[in-house]
Amino acid sequence: MDALPGFLLAAVALAGSPGPATLSLTATGAAFGARRGLLYLGGIVIGMVVVMAIVASGLVGLLLAVPGAATIVSVLAAGYFLYLAWCIATAPPLDEQAGDRRAPTFAAGFLLSLVNPKGYAAMAALYSGFVLVQARVAADIALKMALLVAIMVAVNVAWLLAGASLTNLFRQPDTNRVINVAFAVLLVASVALALAF
Repeated sequence: MDALPGFLLAAVALAGSPGPATLSLTATGAAFGARRGLLYLGGIVIGMVVVMAIVASGLVGLLLAVPGAATIVSVLAAGYFLYLAWCIATAPPLDEQAGDRRAPTFAAGFLLSLVNPKGYAAMAALYSGFVLVQARVAADIALKMALLVAIMVAVNVAWLLAGASLTNLFRQPDTNRVINVAFAVLLVASVALALAF
């Protein structure tokens, strides 16, 4: 357990830093409010649990060993993130009918986690860089997953609430456009950085 403080610090830094999930949660909170973004947040967290299981099982390594697989996965993920960025950038200003607009779904959050290159890179670094329970692989993986889920929930709720605090700015057309485009650009930049490494 000597590695626990370092693991927790790295986990908070990796989970809390701006990336596709955190930026899209902030945009969701701003556009729809925190309550309407909870299903999307749940999808992101459950999707990351699946990513953790995939990374811990070694399936990512097997997939990436197949010639051309990494390129195909990267292109598909980049396409999905460009689509998300377009949806964010072109979202209309909030108005009284905002409650009628459909907030991002659980499935959208789940899919985002599954194609998020930052998520795989972060989980690979955390799983391979720290041993919390010596000589007991299953216990080590279970403890890491439990700690990471708790950290991800706390960090993602904070990003969603931060976005919700911007809701009034989204009611002004000019400010809305600037913020939406900024979120879209940041989303694309975060994916480009994740794919570069």
